[in-house]
Amino acid sequence: QLQASGGGLVQPGGSLRLSCACSVNILGFDAMGWFRQAPGKQRELVATVSNVGDTNTADSVKGRFSISRDNAKNTVHLQLNSLKPEDTAVYYCNANFRRGPVTYNIWGQGTQVTVSS
Repeated sequence: QLQASGGGLVQPGGSLRLSCACSVNILGFDAMGWFRQAPGKQRELVATVSNVGDTNTADSVKGRFSISRDNAKNTVHLQLNSLKPEDTAVYYCNANFRRGPVTYNIWGQGTQVTVSS
């Protein structure tokens, strides 16, 4: 249901724009976001946006990355600026919703971001 795209190889200081296209109405989710996982490390939150537009960004990328959503196109974007080698990871799109006490997560297939000179 989630299709991530936009990854690639970029030099330090460069930019990328990731997109996550959803096959259903994204307003049905409580929030959508991006996570990343570098080799040998745990998956970590990068940024989220709620269904009312509230955003949350990890300290490690604050001021460099920004998340946005296009409800009309059922798409969430992650703009990555001033990229650093430590941003190299597989980036995963996520959507979640709650039903009572249970939170459900849906994951996209991931897109590779490599920052290297």
